[in-house]
Amino acid sequence: MVVGAYYVDLVFSGVPVPRSGGEVFAGGFEVVPGGGFSPAMALRRLGHDVVWAASFGTDLFSREVSGAAERERLDPVGFVRLDGPLRSVTAVLSGPEDRTMVSFQDEVVDLALPELVAEHRPRVVVLPLLRYGQRAVEELRAVRESGVAVFLDCQDVPVTLATPTVREVLAAVEVFSPNEEEALRLTGAHTAERAARELARFTPTVVVKRGPAGAVAVRGDQVRAVSAPCVPVVDTTGAGDCFGAGFVHGMLTGADLRGCLAAGVACGSASVTGVGSSAAPTSAELAVWQERLPPG
Repeated sequence: MVVGAYYVDLVFSGVPVPRSGGEVFAGGFEVVPGGGFSPAMALRRLGHDVVWAASFGTDLFSREVSGAAERERLDPVGFVRLDGPLRSVTAVLSGPEDRTMVSFQDEVVDLALPELVAEHRPRVVVLPLLRYGQRAVEELRAVRESGVAVFLDCQDVPVTLATPTVREVLAAVEVFSPNEEEALRLTGAHTAERAARELARFTPTVVVKRGPAGAVAVRGDQVRAVSAPCVPVVDTTGAGDCFGAGFVHGMLTGADLRGCLAAGVACGSASVTGVGSSAAPTSAELAVWQERLPPG
């Protein structure tokens, strides 16, 4: 089960760095669904039954993403339909090395996580956004006590380990997967592996995404790293979500830590070859991508 708001991504690709007050033209433009859609869709393509818990309104953006979910054969049982607009939109300026994003979201009430788990009984809950605060701690502890694993992403939430309740949140999840920049900011460490080891004091499994360098994971005494293949980069938007879907796919299919990491890196690498998460692989395509991973 993926619990996370939808977004519509307006992706301007091939964008040179603009100067202040100037205008530049993008090499390409696409409108693609994002947010919680990306990991839910990616897991569905990998052959899993997925409930995506998200709210939608009557606006154009809501219709765009709920329509895309239907085309990807995502079960709408987790959708909440609101009588009014609920706009969630991100403008993405994507270059060959990185991206810049500007987002807007109408106010939305968070869905109650323990109630969703009790209703749908998932094996794994995927949270694309690091939630913190006392309510988040209590809900995550309740989910853990029910025996359901939680995979938690970060999504550039501006916190550190000194932020109140963040350590308690990390201690209540099974897997925490920030990217390298987020992990370094959270811990104050100077390398991805050191950051992963520090975070692993709280969370059983920590996975740090490193973009073109692959990813590193720490679980107890185990440290595993997987490098990414060289691929033509179209857009990095959604790559982290697809990585998470690959890692969770490994969890659900009984893979060991390196196997989960390899599936994540393969899915993330496939994702960057298309706009948004549109190039997320199927299970058959995943096998081909895993063969492209560098040895080691």
